[in-house]
Amino acid sequence: MKRKKRNKKKIVLFSFSVLLIVSIFLFLFVNAYINRSLALVEGKIELPMLKKDVLVRTDDNGVPHIQAANEHDLYMAQGYVQAQHRLFQMEMSRRQASGTLSEVAGESAIDHDKYFRTLGLRRAATKSYDVYSTEAKQVLDAFAAGVNAYLTEAIETNSLPIEFTLMGFKPEKWTPIDSLTIGKYMAFDLGGHWERQAFNYYLLQNYNKEEAYELFPSYPSGKPVIMNEQPVSVIDSFENAIIPHAFNGSNNWVVSGEKTESGLPLLADDPHLGLATPSIWLQMHLETESQNVSGVIFAGVPGIILGHNDQIAWGVTNTGPDVQQLYLEKRNPEDTTEFLYEEEWEQAKIIDEPIKVKDGETIDYQVIETRHGPVVSEFAKDTGKDNVLSLKWTALEPTTELEAILEINRANDWKSFEQGLEKFLVPAQNFVFASTDGTIAYKANGNIPIYQNGNDALLPLPGWKESYEWKGYIPFDELPIMINPKKGYIATANNKITTDDYPYHISNVWAQPYRYERIAEVLDASHSLTVEDMKGLQMDDKNLQAKEFLPLFLEALNQLELTTQEEKALEILRNWDYQDDSTAAQPLLFHYWMDKIEAIIYQDIPEEMMDLFGSRGQTTDQLLRKALHGESTFWIDEQGGMERLLQESLRKTLKKLNEDYGSDMKNWQWGDYHQVQFVHPLSGIHPVLEFFFNNQDPVPVDGSAVTPMAASYEENGLVDHGASWRFVIDMASPKSGYHIVGPGQSGHFKSDWYHDQVDDWVTGNYHKTQLDDVKGKTLILQSVKND
Repeated sequence: MKRKKRNKKKIVLFSFSVLLIVSIFLFLFVNAYINRSLALVEGKIELPMLKKDVLVRTDDNGVPHIQAANEHDLYMAQGYVQAQHRLFQMEMSRRQASGTLSEVAGESAIDHDKYFRTLGLRRAATKSYDVYSTEAKQVLDAFAAGVNAYLTEAIETNSLPIEFTLMGFKPEKWTPIDSLTIGKYMAFDLGGHWERQAFNYYLLQNYNKEEAYELFPSYPSGKPVIMNEQPVSVIDSFENAIIPHAFNGSNNWVVSGEKTESGLPLLADDPHLGLATPSIWLQMHLETESQNVSGVIFAGVPGIILGHNDQIAWGVTNTGPDVQQLYLEKRNPEDTTEFLYEEEWEQAKIIDEPIKVKDGETIDYQVIETRHGPVVSEFAKDTGKDNVLSLKWTALEPTTELEAILEINRANDWKSFEQGLEKFLVPAQNFVFASTDGTIAYKANGNIPIYQNGNDALLPLPGWKESYEWKGYIPFDELPIMINPKKGYIATANNKITTDDYPYHISNVWAQPYRYERIAEVLDASHSLTVEDMKGLQMDDKNLQAKEFLPLFLEALNQLELTTQEEKALEILRNWDYQDDSTAAQPLLFHYWMDKIEAIIYQDIPEEMMDLFGSRGQTTDQLLRKALHGESTFWIDEQGGMERLLQESLRKTLKKLNEDYGSDMKNWQWGDYHQVQFVHPLSGIHPVLEFFFNNQDPVPVDGSAVTPMAASYEENGLVDHGASWRFVIDMASPKSGYHIVGPGQSGHFKSDWYHDQVDDWVTGNYHKTQLDDVKGKTLILQSVKND
């Protein structure tokens, strides 16, 4: 009996040992397999198409510094290095923009692909390629050759990033059109307000005119021109539309040497885009005899789009003009491919866009394009209505942004920089500029349509009349511009950029003014500003929205009978310095309260329409201002008036906070809710992938959507939009820039540079990047001499 027990023990021990050995072997094998796809940053690699050797130094922050003898080798090396760090991101970016996600993701991506095939970003990129110069095409070709050199090598050595294995496919060759399509996607991501036109159209279909007009971003001067026509159902047409995040925007500013400690200009830029893993941006430094430029670029695109060289620096924010216009089109009842224009039926263009679906049949999908653009109201379903909505959009035309980037990278003063801007057409951006000669400047640059006859992009326009067409674009020399202003600085934060006497329409929709007001407040207050001051301003969490509204809220509730907890909550708010500090209770109370106020005001609007209600914060603020100053507003009167709205929303706020954080307000903190993680797109598939790809827990973070430290969040509090890159430079030291790229430079979860800048992003710890005296790990990309 004892012998049997001993034998059984031996068997268990043996089995455990075998299992342990197998597990260790499996772990080592998987680990070695995953490590194969780590970027090689030391040693030598042969690239046969190089004309001469290229030196790539990767510094301590994972920034590649590429030094080449000629432009061809520079951009080929840039393509190779980008692919090393971000190949999977590049692959998914081109598929997302091209509408080919279904090929690798299956049925779940069909509606996404239909939408982007309808928009036609890839078709627009192809048209753009045809108008590029020979030099720009050579840059695109060299960049693509570098990407493909890495791609071929990775496939041959079975060292593709693990994400390709998980999704079960291998990438196809990179092309110049892929790079241009990604550029077009960024124009999409920065929007153009068609969705607000659709929302306004919905309002007029479902509310009387005065009720609808209250939610318009500006009050229409004339009556709607299309409401007597057969309406298009906005809910049915756009329930599956992909709408860019309303918070996509930015801060930037430039300060004259008259207001700086160094005596030369300071420049700061922090574009507000999606926060995820990997970052939208890749920081790089490119050097040849003709250029020495550093900054950031989208993975999959050559050059440097934002940054500096040794003589100038520049940054952008989104101008946000009305560059998208919906047109109501009358369809021929006898031929669904013809549409009315000036009393005649015009044949639309029919474009075949077959959609391949992983593990499914190919979908025979067609896109209809009228003279204005693609019919966007039927991408999800064939409504068969007499009328449809088409989209005219500047980004769907041939444009030459890469030409502009190449010229800007080599510019050495405002004249040469502005010359490059003439080729940067979409998206329209607020460029700020500084140079070592002391110049500071600003230009709202890009194709901005001219609306005729008082039409102002508030609603879809009749597509059958010539009088509603755009009349070209604002001439380049008449775009808003400012050079060396007397006040000593220029700042933008997606705020209104022109006075009412500017002769052209720019936009109806602007960001809430609080970020700009706070930036201006700080810049006005000092005449000895430094780099550290600029960093501090980018991390500033002063909430001027709360400063405006909270005293009015407290006054409105002053005479009402409140519960003990409500009184305590208001007392806590009275003792607030208006800083959205992650350790404070007040921001949690205030932002929850504002969210509940908005939810109550708009509770009758269907949830599926709210995504089309772009920049609704601007509208909500305007309604509250009116009501708090005694004016009647339908949307607040419907909720029983301002006092009842405030009391009901406060009650709901406290109920929710009690449920989530307990009844002791002393323990409440903004950072318990407001946190950042930088989520990987594949992490939601399985908890194991979440463990590896999202390898840092959510981190409490200061700021909000209305503070200069921009940190907009989802309903669960997770910060998903904000400063995707922070940059500061003093032109007294033009070869040194200060950066934060959240969450890090690499897209590989085993890399030291994967999430190494998360805490830096939260705390404002910038790293310094040099144009000279670069130190780091050295990789030599070798040319191969053919004898």
